[in-house]
Amino acid sequence: MTARLARIRRHPVKSVGGETLDSVTLTAGQTLPGDRRFAVLHADAAHHLDGPALRTWLPKSAFLRGAAAASLQAVRGGWDGDALVLTHPDRPPLRFDPQGGDDAPLLDWLAPLWADSGKAPPLRLVEGPQALSDVRQPWLSVLSLSSLADLERRLGRALGTDRWRGNLWIEGWEAFAEHDMRLHKLRIGPVVLKLTDRIERCAATSVDTATGRLDGDMPTELHRLFLHRNFGIYAQVETGGTIRPGDEVTVL
Repeated sequence: MTARLARIRRHPVKSVGGETLDSVTLTAGQTLPGDRRFAVLHADAAHHLDGPALRTWLPKSAFLRGAAAASLQAVRGGWDGDALVLTHPDRPPLRFDPQGGDDAPLLDWLAPLWADSGKAPPLRLVEGPQALSDVRQPWLSVLSLSSLADLERRLGRALGTDRWRGNLWIEGWEAFAEHDMRLHKLRIGPVVLKLTDRIERCAATSVDTATGRLDGDMPTELHRLFLHRNFGIYAQVETGGTIRPGDEVTVL
């Protein structure tokens, strides 16, 4: 079976929703455009601000994140024109302009979802000088639908794609083939990616994204099955271009 790009996902606000794209134009040495462009800084990380702005990449511990508050994993949504539209099973829909200068509606909307974390309250929506992903390097993530199906079979329950918050989903590979592709290259349409490091998974992947409630302990389950906690692999864009679902994927 020929491997193909099945799905493109972008997460405009770190750990808060996500959207599916019909196409994306990648640039060499850069992340997926607009992915993790924004994040919500909590009050204990206020000292990182330079005035109202964030001038440097910060680790995920500085932000609201699903690993600390499972409810956040059930947030859905993305761009609608110039506004972001978010939904959650326990909150009314929210529409807001992240560049409008008033982040209070978003912070108020997120506060009850973050409350169970026991951490400092939401402080400010910030835009990073680079993608505010879990790694400092300008990488995107590549995941396999075959690997997901195999993992679901082994665990005896549906997991879905959203809990993994991946960028590019591939169909047609052998299950977990990507685990051994580190330092290989992929061609997707005109784009060439260099695969870099496997993605070690955190507690956020233990949450059912339909409900925002824990349905297992994914890092422990991965370790029990495979003696590691990895699922998916990071990639660096070497040759840019526009890609779409259905594009053929070739291992170089």
